[in-house]
Amino acid sequence: QVQLVESGGGLVQAGGSLRLSCTASGRTFGINTLAWFRQSPRKERDFVAAVSGIGTTWYGDSVKGRFTISRDNAKNTMYLQMDSLEPEDTAVYYCAANPRHNIYGPQYVYWGQGTQVTVSS
Repeated sequence: QVQLVESGGGLVQAGGSLRLSCTASGRTFGINTLAWFRQSPRKERDFVAAVSGIGTTWYGDSVKGRFTISRDNAKNTMYLQMDSLEPEDTAVYYCAANPRHNIYGPQYVYWGQGTQVTVSS
């Protein structure tokens, strides 16, 4: 089993920045691709970004050029640097590990509990 714990969420004004972290524990040697998803009330869980074990990255269209995903395998930690935040970025952000099918869909083996990000206008 793998446990994922997110941190770094909070309240920020539009145009500001936040950095989220996701730390893995347990059978971490089995982790390959890590990803961030987000979910707003009454909406589906949407893909934000993903990073492979060798550092290849993918981004959702709405965050390209504003968010940067990275990982430190030695620390078993993934990061999401979020810049130029907009009120539309307000959501609960979840980290996930090991996609069951493709990286863009919310079918991952492991999930964190989520961290709230609120962007005020």
